[in-house]
This record gives sequence, C-alpha cells and structure tokens, in this order.
Amino acid sequence: MPAKTIVITGASDGIGASSARQLTDLGHQVVVVGRNPEKTKAVAAELGAEFHLADFADLAQVRTLAAELLATYPRIDVLANNAGGIFSPVRETTVDGFELTFQVNYLAPFLLTQLLLDRLLDSQATVVNTSSLANRLYGRVDLDDLNAEKFYSPNRAYGNAKLQQILFTRELQKRYGSRGLSAAAFHPGIVATSFSSSPGASMEGVYGNKLLSKFLASPQKGADTLVWLAHGNARVDWPAGEYFTRRKVSRTNPQAKNPGLSDSLWVRTEALLKDD
Repeated sequence: MPAKTIVITGASDGIGASSARQLTDLGHQVVVVGRNPEKTKAVAAELGAEFHLADFADLAQVRTLAAELLATYPRIDVLANNAGGIFSPVRETTVDGFELTFQVNYLAPFLLTQLLLDRLLDSQATVVNTSSLANRLYGRVDLDDLNAEKFYSPNRAYGNAKLQQILFTRELQKRYGSRGLSAAAFHPGIVATSFSSSPGASMEGVYGNKLLSKFLASPQKGADTLVWLAHGNARVDWPAGEYFTRRKVSRTNPQAKNPGLSDSLWVRTEALLKDD
C-alpha cells in the first residue's frame, strides 16, 4: 500500500501519539499536531516526523495551522481530528467567546476540516473524527443552545460535542462523498489517558485515579480503530460515513440518524464561524 500523508491532531499524548507511532511503523508520513510544545516536539523527534503547534481553544491558531499545512503538504491523505477533552464543572469560554468543550471538540475540528477541504478533495482524502460513547450517554443537541448558555454540565457538553462530531461526519460524507472524500467517526473505548485528569474535570475521579485507571484500555488499544481507518481504504475496508467501535459499525444516539439535524447543524456552525 502506498504511503499516506496523515495529519493527526492531539498527537502529543495518549491515543494521538500511539496512533502516530503505529502509522509511522506502517510506513506512512505522519504529521504530529499538538498543543503542548515540549510533548509535541518529543513525539515528533521520536518518530522523525514533522510537527505543528495549535491550541484549539484559539481559532486564530487553527487558521494558522491550516495555512501551515497547506503550505507544507501538497497532499493530505488523512486528517485525523483527534484533539479534545472534558473540562471543568464550571462553564468556561474561549478567547473566541465559545463554550470551551464545544469549541475544542467540535468547532475547531470543523473549522480545520473546512479550511483544508480543497486539499482533502484533491487528495481523495479520509477524515477521521474521534468521537465517544458519550454521544449516546449524554448527548442531546439543541440548535438554539449550541454554546451551552441556557444549560451546562461538563458531561452534557462533552456528549453534545461528540454527537456533533458524528453528525458532522455524516454530513461531510453526504456533501462530498461523491467527490471522493471519505469520513468516519469512532469511539476509542475508555482509555487510560490524561485527557480528563486535571483537577476539577468532570471525570477526574476515573482518569486521575491511579487504581481505577489500571482497568482502562491502553492508548495502544484505544488507537486501534483510528489506525485501521487511516491505514485502510473506505468502501473496501470499511463503509464511509459511519461511527465505529472496535472496527465495527456501532449504535449511536438517535439524533445522529437525523439528516435534517446534520444539515442544520452544518449551516449553524458555518454561521457561527463566519460571525467569529
């Protein structure tokens, strides 16, 4: 199989870093994107890979990242939107004025994908979005409260963002699948990473607990489906536009099956970014 150029966000740690290692071992050119300079540089140095820095809590940095990627890579065969996290019990807003969980997990990846879209289409690329079982457990998208101004809880915000990623995946496939783009979302499992271990985070009791964390899946296992999707070929190895768990099409929140909702969410998202 020819080597692919694979951009992975959130690749400085956890699932992203493990995916980068595995895909490099498979012979692909991996581009490491992370927020933390030291960790991102370290992973890139280990792999002999190029790296870029961007904090998804700042959309200006996402726009700069997209410009750097377009200037550096004539092909992008896979964009893995993996950056994300669960944040504090208190609602926080970014410098752009959006609720933090919504922006980091959904809005910023949507923007990055849109900014790279022409290059992705030219490359007949695959877009992989790291979602979560939380889409079913906590998600309920309200188009009139995307910014969680009426109601906020950390689990609900995270579940909504992960459900929005699935809706985005399906709408991306519907709009651009006929032009060769392939999209997929996946649940990595409950993985032993640091993405929700900071003090005050809603799931700190699990991810930050050394005893309980021993029962979680390793980042290597969590990365398996991402690696499978990125390494393989849509329509041959997996059906495009679907949500996967352990390499199999998985059940989603009922809202994820609503084509009217996915279209409306897309339109609302574009409007939010236009006003930003």
